[in-house]
Amino acid sequence: MRKYLFAMILATTAATPALAQDSAPFSGLRTEGIIGYDTTDVEGENSDGITYGAQIGYDVQTRGAVFGVEGEIADSTIDECVQDVDVTGDQLCVEAGRDLYIGGRVGAAVSPRVLVYGKAGYTNARVRTDYEDGTDSDTLDFSVGENLDGVRVGGGVEFAVGPNSYAKTEYRYSNYEQGFDRHQVVAGFGFRF
Repeated sequence: MRKYLFAMILATTAATPALAQDSAPFSGLRTEGIIGYDTTDVEGENSDGITYGAQIGYDVQTRGAVFGVEGEIADSTIDECVQDVDVTGDQLCVEAGRDLYIGGRVGAAVSPRVLVYGKAGYTNARVRTDYEDGTDSDTLDFSVGENLDGVRVGGGVEFAVGPNSYAKTEYRYSNYEQGFDRHQVVAGFGFRF
């Protein structure tokens, strides 16, 4: 056991001078793909699904502090239907669609390869509601799509994988108009230019 521990310490020490050459590893333009767990809550009704998307950002590292701006476009697989809402045979479906986000983040480089950060910004989600009355006449059927404005806060950890690549894990909470909110846990992989 001791020889493995010694080998890990030796490997870490040997890799440190190479990492020290890049004094600001968390600076520059970055782009990434994300995927993760998405759960929405509308007036106490929860639905789960998968979120996926792409993000672009720019970070500036000053010593151990990192400041950045970012934008994201994502979508979700959440599509929940309820039967017999008002009358027998009717159906109400709610679908969480695309989600746009723009905001900033502030972090601390706790090592040359690890960044811990918090984030906050504006988000806009598309929500679609479809109702079918369950009759042949379809006179009461309707379909409504709405864009809901909101605020997102969150935090995460980013790990430098290579000289220009990174992986991250992040939790975020978004609160929208009309009693709609969501919790997401995502993983991302990206490149820094």
